[in-house]
Amino acid sequence: MNEPDSTQLSGDSFASALISGIHRVIDGQELLNQINVFPVPDGDTGTNLSLSLGAALPVLQQDDEKHLGTLLAAVADALLDGARGNSGAIMAQFFQGLSDSAGELSRFTPYTFAKAVTVGNDYAHDAMSNPREGTILSVIDAFAASISDHHKGGTDGSFAALVRKALEHAQAALARTPEQLDVLRKAGVVDAGAKGFVELVDGMSEYLSTGNIVARPDLSLISIEAPLVTAGSSLESGYRFCTECIVTGIDIDRRKLREALAELGDSLVLAGTKRKAKIHIHVDEPEHVFDVARGFGHVSAEKADDMRRQQSSSHDASRRFAVITDSAADIPDEDMERLDIHMVPCRIQFGDRGYLDKVSITADEFFEELRTNPVHPTTSQPAPGDFRRQYQFLASHFADVLSINLTGMVSGTLEAARSAADRVNAHGRIHVVNSRNASLGQGLLAVAAAEYAKAGLSVEDAIAAVEKLIPETRTYGLLKDLRFAVRGGRVPRWVKTIADLLRATAIIRTVPDGRVASGTFLFGRRNRIPRFARYVARLTPAAGTLDVAIGHALCPEDAAELERELQQRLDNIHRTTITDIGAALGVHGGPGTLIVATQPYSRPAAS
Repeated sequence: MNEPDSTQLSGDSFASALISGIHRVIDGQELLNQINVFPVPDGDTGTNLSLSLGAALPVLQQDDEKHLGTLLAAVADALLDGARGNSGAIMAQFFQGLSDSAGELSRFTPYTFAKAVTVGNDYAHDAMSNPREGTILSVIDAFAASISDHHKGGTDGSFAALVRKALEHAQAALARTPEQLDVLRKAGVVDAGAKGFVELVDGMSEYLSTGNIVARPDLSLISIEAPLVTAGSSLESGYRFCTECIVTGIDIDRRKLREALAELGDSLVLAGTKRKAKIHIHVDEPEHVFDVARGFGHVSAEKADDMRRQQSSSHDASRRFAVITDSAADIPDEDMERLDIHMVPCRIQFGDRGYLDKVSITADEFFEELRTNPVHPTTSQPAPGDFRRQYQFLASHFADVLSINLTGMVSGTLEAARSAADRVNAHGRIHVVNSRNASLGQGLLAVAAAEYAKAGLSVEDAIAAVEKLIPETRTYGLLKDLRFAVRGGRVPRWVKTIADLLRATAIIRTVPDGRVASGTFLFGRRNRIPRFARYVARLTPAAGTLDVAIGHALCPEDAAELERELQQRLDNIHRTTITDIGAALGVHGGPGTLIVATQPYSRPAAS
């Protein structure tokens, strides 16, 4: 790298300085996660800032000569798309201010840089619905004030000295954050987002002073330490979901959008421009956020992270690995909570209206929409970025992450999970397992793995156990009405016609290679549930004890009857659960669908 000009900052030099700063943040993400208590002690600030700022690295690392104004516009756009969490959104808006101020400049002088930083500071404050002292905003304030004080009247000087002095002021502001927020003082930490900004400036300062870019760390060498903050740390926010999306439009009225969103939750950050805005907010009902956003433009990149689940995981030192699955797995809520299983939602699209499966639309709401909406929905796998965000967070708190995913024979979910795992740069190892199953069967496998995690056993033991259970885990479905499978293109119309003539009910099942295939038909509509139970019992091994899971689509009475029938025919049941099924198989079966999964009972003893 060329040594930077002391009084001019070209696009190339600014890019190198920013790369250096981003590497410093990535290097410090462990500590940032550990001290994260505000607004929610969910241990993800370091991960979110690393992902947010890391989104700009491809732009910054391009080999072509960089025009400053063009570079900053591209950086601001990349940060807006990649922004995660409260601090990530504020950081994106700070750089949006730098970009708007720089305009067509080919390089910064200290004076124009000071002007740009002042605008960035204003943008960052304006993005917040309720700015708080003692946060990243206080540190940005101190940084901007230091630079501005040295350049009122247009005086120039060394960039290295300018940023180094501003860094000192930012560090002093960081040290004061516990005095400004009680939650920080009680925990004995500084604000994590504020420290992240200081780390960014520190890395930039090193490049400006030495011409050397901070090396990107090998996170596999970073040791895992227990969080510095205890699980009892108070939640500043009482809301459950950290919800984000992007709104694109012609002339977004950000004031009206902010006012509409402010009524829904807290920790609102609205970043961006009149053409593209990034929403970050904490709410209990993510769909309400997306509904409001749709009134202002096209909505994309919806996400909703469960902060309560994250908080629980970030403070659980007893588990050696974390378990995650996708929403195709149908798992009772009580098991999700008891075993701390994480989930990446699949996406559901009814025409131009999108949902996050089991997050922004419940199972009951989905089937009611399926029944009444003339537009048949499409379901799609989570994007690799959805998996990556979750993997990155979990890998920062656990030595290993075990991801159990929908069979690769019916969806691209498995490949998306593998692609994300390959891109995660963290100390935790990501293990992706093809469940060769779906719905309740996939759920039983995730539960079995989580039981191993809860017992304190190794991920290797869990993987071996799950791989043994996969061919022994069987899933069956009773489709009351084939019209939904026809609408979705899974079944030819003539098959439904014949089935209707014969008053036949279709049975589907998973097979060992991971396909979901036709099992048989039950002819006649009388006693279909007892006959379905008899079919399942006939194919279920009699030896050993079983876990049985039953799922239903808006037919709890049928599920209860099926449970009774199975208990009469199978005398080796260890445990039976009943839950709602989601969209993965339900989209093809519709209301009235019943699913059964069986699995040999095998649980580990604590290590």
